[in-house]
Amino acid sequence: RKALQPASKAKHFCKAHAKVLRRVILGLLGVAYLCYFIAACYLNFQRALALVVITAVVAFFICWDIFKKHCGAKVLLLLHPVGKCFQKSWPWLKWLLWVAILAGLIVWLVLDTGRNPEQLISLGGFCFLVLFLFACSKHHGAVSWRAVFWGLGLEFLFGLFVLRTTPGIQAFQWLGDQIQYFLGYTTAGSSFVFGNTLIEEVFAFQTLPIIVFFSCVMSILYYLGVMQWLILKISWLLQVSMGTTPTETLSVAGNIFVGQTEAPLLIRPYLPDMTLSEIHAVMTGGFSTIAGSVMGAYISFGIDAASLIAASVMAAPCALAMAKLVYPEVEESKFKGKASIRLSSGEEQNILEAASNGAATSVGLVANIAANLIAFLAVLEFINAALRWFGEMVDIEGLTFQVICSYVLMPVAFLMGADWADSPLVAELLGIKIFLNEFVAYQQLATYKKNRLMGLEEWDGNRKQWISERAESITTFALCGFANLSSIGITLGGLASMVPQRKGDFASVVLRALLTGICVSMLNACLAGLLHVPTKVGDCAMFFSTTNFSSTSYTMYTCCKQLFASSVLQNGTLSFTGSWAEHTESKSWLTECCVYYNHTSCAG
Repeated sequence: RKALQPASKAKHFCKAHAKVLRRVILGLLGVAYLCYFIAACYLNFQRALALVVITAVVAFFICWDIFKKHCGAKVLLLLHPVGKCFQKSWPWLKWLLWVAILAGLIVWLVLDTGRNPEQLISLGGFCFLVLFLFACSKHHGAVSWRAVFWGLGLEFLFGLFVLRTTPGIQAFQWLGDQIQYFLGYTTAGSSFVFGNTLIEEVFAFQTLPIIVFFSCVMSILYYLGVMQWLILKISWLLQVSMGTTPTETLSVAGNIFVGQTEAPLLIRPYLPDMTLSEIHAVMTGGFSTIAGSVMGAYISFGIDAASLIAASVMAAPCALAMAKLVYPEVEESKFKGKASIRLSSGEEQNILEAASNGAATSVGLVANIAANLIAFLAVLEFINAALRWFGEMVDIEGLTFQVICSYVLMPVAFLMGADWADSPLVAELLGIKIFLNEFVAYQQLATYKKNRLMGLEEWDGNRKQWISERAESITTFALCGFANLSSIGITLGGLASMVPQRKGDFASVVLRALLTGICVSMLNACLAGLLHVPTKVGDCAMFFSTTNFSSTSYTMYTCCKQLFASSVLQNGTLSFTGSWAEHTESKSWLTECCVYYNHTSCAG
């Protein structure tokens, strides 16, 4: 007992002075980090730029929370007269604001589409899809146009920032690169368990371990409260601007990071009392986005990471807006006007348990994906064999599920902004995504992208081997969502297990939510087509003078096509037009191009 007295006294002292000790420890940690930060910036500021950005963002939010806690009430009281005056002027100020926004949008569209008229097709497709969803609305007269216009506006502004502005492009490109580096650490674990040969050659051992790693990291972030904080911030922005209830908004915001069955867990205690419109919004959010864990797998295929991240974030406001367009609120929500709802932080006792649980939970997801891939690809091959057999009975050769999809969905692909020549392949991928799943579709898209980057011929006989960069971008956005027929069972099963008494309500809105989710991904694709900027080809003469022509690439293919277009073969004499005529090496470059690509000039 005497031996334990010092420990008991120390414990009592720590409890009595817990606040002071906590502040001292946090202060020491803060000083240590500040010293580290200054040292990093002093040694190499360019190298420490990412650290500066992260530190600035964290410092801003910490200062904001402190300011809101200590001065928030005083500032609100001070601004109350201004708010009152603003409320009185809002009825006419609102219309003035809408007119200014509309005029600015029209001017921007006229100036922007003047350089690339094909963007108007994507704009037309966007308007058509919104009108189509309004035609499918459950209650046309009850539509909250504030939610619709704010949702579409936020989607457009975010798309404009990511796809058009230099800071947005650079920021998301950097974020995508960091995620790719981060996912590369999976190799350390999977190579130890499976060996280098398997992870390099076998798809299951190459891609599926990424899901385990990503799930483990997400579980750790949930335990630390990072994900809850991020979801709440995004949810607050959507709720304040669109006027939606906190429950549905929180679930849709959660879908940016987690899957269609995990996001409703955030609002599980509130599901029994939610209206049908709110349930429809929750389902639509699940169908319109993909989970962070499978996003990692798609990035490993070679799909552009920045586009996938942008598509997931853009889908959140759009999903909420279209959900309120298709199934407007006609009931009195119990959560309307409620400032916020409480989020649980998990039941894990420490960070190691959180990591272990995340990895263990992903095993079911990995097994589910592997089983679905085996089943769906086998079923697809069977369907194609049956269709070929039926087609041969009436002299139709090569009839497959993909061919049917390419004809049926070709107008939709064209409306999204894909070139007419690319539309059959884009439509085929859309069909695979809707009727099978997006995993198979992204695999095929990755193959097309790989063929293009390798510089293969665009056409191999009557078969197109790749699609344009613009069509790739549009398709990446169009496939980014869980809206497929197999997801109906997953969604119903997940929600019904949480609230069994509302199974009938879930079943009554699920098909409408699926249609809305499909259209949300297509709306994102239309916006990607509208905002896409063609990549400019550099100086081809400079490229040819520095390359050794040992292998093909997309740059080589593009430059060779330019060279072919400028060549003139007349009476057996080969000549060149334009800038190519000034280069004496043009003929030797043409000879090298003819090794890989066919053209009439090669005959000379």
